[in-house]
Amino acid sequence: MVCLYVHRDTFVDILKEGGVLPGIKVDKGRAVELTGTNCETITQGLDNLGERCKKYYEAGARFAKWHALLKIGPNEPSELAIHENAYGLARYAAICQENGLVPIVEPDVCVDGSHDIHKCAAVTERFLAACYKALSDHHVMLEGTLLKPNMVTPGSESAKVAPEVIAEYTVRALQRTVPTAVPAILFLSGGQSEEEATRNLNAMNQLKTKKPWSLSFCFGRALQQSVLKTWGGKEENVNKAQDAFLVRCKANSEATLGAYKAESLHVMDYKY
Repeated sequence: MVCLYVHRDTFVDILKEGGVLPGIKVDKGRAVELTGTNCETITQGLDNLGERCKKYYEAGARFAKWHALLKIGPNEPSELAIHENAYGLARYAAICQENGLVPIVEPDVCVDGSHDIHKCAAVTERFLAACYKALSDHHVMLEGTLLKPNMVTPGSESAKVAPEVIAEYTVRALQRTVPTAVPAILFLSGGQSEEEATRNLNAMNQLKTKKPWSLSFCFGRALQQSVLKTWGGKEENVNKAQDAFLVRCKANSEATLGAYKAESLHVMDYKY
């Protein structure tokens, strides 16, 4: 009897063949209430993180992600919440670099609330400043990191503002807090629609001011929402969903160059 063993590539192997670097989210995904605060939270996952990062690297991962969320309220965020989340991000980043992984640092100011864009800008600057103080204290090599922040926007219950206003407030907050050693800033969408996120990113890259970093995107929902809706889990919709995804990728690629135009999104019979 002859036994035939068929080699099957792992998902990591398939990604590498396509020129894609694999990464992994290393926080535990569930924030817990921070004692001594008004329901503010702290991200978990530092326990045994070094051991896990070593295994992730051996499995093929080359970067990691850690999300830390602050909320805006009448008296929030507290200094305690800012400090603890900033130092959690810094400790995670240091452990990643010790194990060969590029850390994506993700300080996120939650969009929920009725606050205006001025309040969001002030909180974003405080959070980013605390993060880079903590990263310095932990001797993290900034050239080997990426930043994934929120855009500076009004709260979800406030009136919307133009992309040019969001661009001005966001870039100003970054200029005041993010060292030039950081190579790239990759925005999360923070509950924005696909079109809003793309227009805001485009406006930032059109802004005529000093921007020593690459400003790009790391969207989830704002890159995939319409794609998943188009697919709907049905085999017959796969090609349409792939076409929709290419449309979103092209639109955001253009936005990183400040060259996005709304009409570039047009696809026959495509439902936005």
